[in-house]
Amino acid sequence: MLLSIAAVLGGFLLLIWSADRFVIGASGIAVNFGVSPLIIGLTIVGFGTSAPEMIVSGVASYDGTPNLAIGNALGSNITNIALVLGITALVIPLRVNSKILKREYPIMFLIMLIAWALLSDGELSRANGTVLVLGMFALMIFITLMGLREKKQSGKTDPLIAEFTEEIPSGMSTSAALLWLVVGMVILLLSSRLLVWGAVNIAHEYHVSELVIGLTIVAIGTSLPELAASIASALKNEHDIAIGNVIGSNMFNLLGVLGIPGIMGGAILEPSVLERDYPFMLFLSVLLFLFAYGFKGEGKINRLEASILLLCYIGYMFVLYRQSV
Repeated sequence: MLLSIAAVLGGFLLLIWSADRFVIGASGIAVNFGVSPLIIGLTIVGFGTSAPEMIVSGVASYDGTPNLAIGNALGSNITNIALVLGITALVIPLRVNSKILKREYPIMFLIMLIAWALLSDGELSRANGTVLVLGMFALMIFITLMGLREKKQSGKTDPLIAEFTEEIPSGMSTSAALLWLVVGMVILLLSSRLLVWGAVNIAHEYHVSELVIGLTIVAIGTSLPELAASIASALKNEHDIAIGNVIGSNMFNLLGVLGIPGIMGGAILEPSVLERDYPFMLFLSVLLFLFAYGFKGEGKINRLEASILLLCYIGYMFVLYRQSV
């Protein structure tokens, strides 16, 4: 058991480090080829923050534990909203003033409804997985085109674009960027394999379903990059990136992370996915919309609202514990 716990902890640490290296390498290559900061930020950075979840999902599905992958996708979204934004806004209240982000809220809801409709029969089929993964690539193209169009029409720089420009590495040689890209991807694969092995062993030892392990231990661990990035961005007064990390990651989770186990063989959902976990994720998303959208001006997530999100997360963990016991 100690070996399994060590594997999970070591896998988490390596996942966080390798995901960061992967993003730095990919961003460095894109910069050297003249790709704009907006495109890099909305695609590479957004994809990179969900890379741990995607790789873990693929490894879990390959190992015959697709419900762990499904739990990771939904659990990461729940963790991102309730825990990541809750902790971040508790440290520093967040402002939301980017038009790009305000446009992405409805898209996130639309993706959630589409995914829910696909899963409503209690099965994640290959066809469902294919639709979700194709949707991920369509989303990357759509967001990038809309961002470029808005920038051209307004003639002004959206705050999110300026923040992405500051975050993207510059002055890195192509060879160094390529090295970090390869190293990051290799370590991502190895650390994901280590994490899944340890998590499945723990689930079997305590007779807990793989879904619950994915919703809790794995989801929290793979969301650590979002937590670190959001707090760092908030401390630097880059609030749009803090919110954007969560919204972007949640969309990628529902399309890419949830789609992977479908493509790799499909899965029969545990009943609690549609009865408990997905509805709770939708509930949290509505709260995020109400807190952050800013119907009469600038949106905000203050400390009171952050506390509500954290209490919701604690309550959800308590329900999972009671039902598992």
